[in-house]
Amino acid sequence: MPRKKSDPSDAVKLKKLVEIRSEFAKRRPAFVRPESWRYDRLSPEWRKPKGLDNKVRKSKKGWPRRAKVGYRGPLVSRYLHPSGHYEVMVHNQGELESLVPGRDVARMGATVGARKRALILRRAKELGVRVVNPTGLRIVVESKK
Repeated sequence: MPRKKSDPSDAVKLKKLVEIRSEFAKRRPAFVRPESWRYDRLSPEWRKPKGLDNKVRKSKKGWPRRAKVGYRGPLVSRYLHPSGHYEVMVHNQGELESLVPGRDVARMGATVGARKRALILRRAKELGVRVVNPTGLRIVVESKK
């Protein structure tokens, strides 16, 4: 089965989608955990407000905005890598075969060991597929027993 090549105009379209997504992100408010500015023990990382009298949950005026589905980015630009390519999780060499060079980029799973990482990187180079996280590769020394 012949491999599909991506059209250069597709890359331009995907880059444009990433720009549109970043425009949405600029208009999106910074969602902070309620009262995190008041107590040092609370990290500013967002948590859903659940208290009975919580002002953010009630969307009271003067309190920070609550994260809702309406603030989500455009559907067409979701799951895109900042480079403008679709990011696909890969755990072995066989999963590289379905990727389209120029449109997709591979991300190796965290549980993939050093030996398989080296094989995946070698195969990706042959296929012309970019791997976005090639680091974490230790040098494998082959020993004879």
